[in-house]
Amino acid sequence: MSVVAFEGRCFDGKSLHRSAVLKIDTGTGMILGFGERGSVDLPRGVKVRVLEGATILPGLIDAHVHFYSSKGKGVNEWAMVPETLAALRGAGDLRRLLHAGFTAVRELGTKGGVHLAQAVAEGAIDGPEVVSCSRALAQTGGDDDPPAFPLELAQELASYTYFCDGPWECRKAVRKVARDGGRVVKLYASGAFSRGGRVKPNFTAEEVRAIVDESHMAGLKVAAHAYGSGPLATVTECGVDSIEHGLGLTAAIAKDIARKGIFYVPTMVTYANPAYRNRENEMVKRHLSEDLSIARECGVKVVMGSDIVGDAGRPHGRNYEEIVAEARFLGNREALTAATSRAADCLGLENAGLLREGFRADAVVVRGDPLSSIEALAPENVVLVLKAGKVYSRETGGNAP
Repeated sequence: MSVVAFEGRCFDGKSLHRSAVLKIDTGTGMILGFGERGSVDLPRGVKVRVLEGATILPGLIDAHVHFYSSKGKGVNEWAMVPETLAALRGAGDLRRLLHAGFTAVRELGTKGGVHLAQAVAEGAIDGPEVVSCSRALAQTGGDDDPPAFPLELAQELASYTYFCDGPWECRKAVRKVARDGGRVVKLYASGAFSRGGRVKPNFTAEEVRAIVDESHMAGLKVAAHAYGSGPLATVTECGVDSIEHGLGLTAAIAKDIARKGIFYVPTMVTYANPAYRNRENEMVKRHLSEDLSIARECGVKVVMGSDIVGDAGRPHGRNYEEIVAEARFLGNREALTAATSRAADCLGLENAGLLREGFRADAVVVRGDPLSSIEALAPENVVLVLKAGKVYSRETGGNAP
């Protein structure tokens, strides 16, 4: 057994401790103890690293990312990136995320996403744990169907999506995701914005219900991309596990979401990005000013997810900015919970998201106190990252003793 211990201010995923000790076994990658110094048994000879002026938190979790690995922007550019090149660029993005304090991410549509997840799990590349959907599910002619190409070529190029129409094709697509090794099913219940600022619903209620039923039979959670009150009401009624983006939220729908225990992943930084072309859309303006307040007031379980895709407009590395955006509505403590323990629940990660004995030793140490200033989570303030007990030092850019 190789034991290391850290002492300092801690946010454990739910509560703040002004001074606590975290004891981990670097061999098993598990937390052996957590609590006030006198309450944690420390073997003789173990040196406690005291972290002055820093805060220890569970490893951060981004519940909505992609690794499109494109030097351009938009679906046509993403579709043209060869899968091998996407994977190589994605490996660099994963390393940046890990050194920025993220120890788990949920990937919701990427070329070769399950293979990136496998490479991380095998230790072939450094990165956060990747919960991959393999491919997203979309209807023919939907947002992920690049219209610049003939249908057959579009389906070949858009290798981060399975196109399916009708409940039985939808069920088969879920089975493909499971066969691929996907750990979550992602569906498009709506498009984004068409010309004129309108949103087109995708998939009928019957199709969504088939996807949810087949996914749950396979033990997989369902994440639904949804814009507008119609698609939001449909996916809520059909019992998805999380709603992604969620533009057009109303109090009535939010109450149903809360009653059903569905997670809400608002991806605020996507719409706040100055390069986002629909920023003047009224639904977008309302999302950036009101939707999270409605969710908070109705008791909805908000989860941190950035929708950063790794292209020229949304590069990986500063995903923490989603936590900053959500903190403006939720407060710092609730935003930190949304990025740690609640995100772990959303992803179905057992023994993660909390600093607790018996949990996986995933943690990040940052300079300052993010409960006082959420900007303490910025990558330049990350001192070190622990993933399954392995210590990564930002100063060295590699493994630290």
